[in-house]
Amino acid sequence: MSTEIPEPVTEIARAIRAEGGRALMVGGCVRDWLLGRASKDVDLEVFGVPADRLRAVLDRFGRVDLVGESFTVFKIGNVDVSLPRRESKTGRGHRGFAVTGDPTMPVEEAARRRDFTINAIARDPLTGEIVDPFGGRADLAARRLRAVDPRTFVDDSLRVLRALQFAARFALTVDDETRALCRSIPLDDLPAERVWGEFEKLLRLAERPSIGLALARDLRVLDQLLPELLPLAGCPQDAEWHPEGDVWTHTLLVVDHARTRIESLARGPAAAVMLGALCHDIAKPTTTAVIEGRLRSPGHEEAGVAPTTAVLDRLNVHTLDGYDTRRTVLGLVAHHLKPMAFIKSPQPASDGAFRRLALKVDLELLGMLALADCHGRTGSFDCSMIETFLERARAIGVEHRPPAPLLLGRHLFALGVEPGPRMGEILRAVYEQQLDGSVQTVEDGLAAARQILSGS
Repeated sequence: MSTEIPEPVTEIARAIRAEGGRALMVGGCVRDWLLGRASKDVDLEVFGVPADRLRAVLDRFGRVDLVGESFTVFKIGNVDVSLPRRESKTGRGHRGFAVTGDPTMPVEEAARRRDFTINAIARDPLTGEIVDPFGGRADLAARRLRAVDPRTFVDDSLRVLRALQFAARFALTVDDETRALCRSIPLDDLPAERVWGEFEKLLRLAERPSIGLALARDLRVLDQLLPELLPLAGCPQDAEWHPEGDVWTHTLLVVDHARTRIESLARGPAAAVMLGALCHDIAKPTTTAVIEGRLRSPGHEEAGVAPTTAVLDRLNVHTLDGYDTRRTVLGLVAHHLKPMAFIKSPQPASDGAFRRLALKVDLELLGMLALADCHGRTGSFDCSMIETFLERARAIGVEHRPPAPLLLGRHLFALGVEPGPRMGEILRAVYEQQLDGSVQTVEDGLAAARQILSGS
């Protein structure tokens, strides 16, 4: 375990000590250090120095941004410096607090306001002393997630969702009292962006998101926030193809497999693959029937678009960092069986079929999901055909996007076609020929356009 502390942190702590105060590293950076994990950001909590003097001290270290005016949080690079927070309940739910900074607050009282004991551990960056008033280190060692103060835990509904992602990210078991507290908290006050924020951490950061998803079902989070997923539990599947059991069990396995494939992806595509994995079989409960003596779910891919849209609406997921995550998720759900179907077909799909599918979804991401879907089962199955699908898509050059149109409006304008509906019709007709492969150059496109015009 590395004990190295970033130099700016120790410099700030020394300056605060010179002012008669004490700066302690708190929250996730201490938890991560104890787990031997790297932590990008550092939170410092400052005791014994009022806000105006603290600001003057921090100004010596460069640009200071004020993040939370009422309870005084200053940001310097990757270091957040704050006063201990004194909270008073003013209303129901996650936002119903009046918060002020209080530099006179004792360290133990400041730790008591935190959600879980594993986040209520402090570390002195100058002496190395660990301050652990609520047994967080022992809970970390026991892989236990436990509320700091049951009396105040229920005041903040977001803590229920934080329990899901912490349990999944750090392989923790929620203790019985904390489980009961989580089940008792209504979640209808949470804005969509906060709900998605915690689910995104669960899906993208946990090595096994299934831990948090299973917990979400147990704590009745799905009942309140994602009811479309509830029918997956208990929905039967053909045992020959799904020996693992019902659709919920399969979905958890698929999500975990998908998580192993997204490390190299940017945020938007990674989130799309994980949401696609979560929702890919969301319509099986409404389409499953016994057909010719076998359990089948015909059309569940396309039927999954509507309930997946409802999930994305509730999470308010559209674009992430400029990437159209929503469109990709819906494409993944609607076409997740295509990679296997394209290759297994007695007459393998043409290049044109690949190009047309690329109009609807990123084929590389589709292949990722299909591989996760194939491997997300118990037993032994040959998934090599999906690799063949990806190789074909790459060879054709449409693994991420369809081919750009060769014939453009300016080409038709040069032929005397005025902008308008007719120009659009010709461009679409020529592009269809390009997708089929009969138009491969601009000259081919011009010839096709002239032929269309001659028949007008």
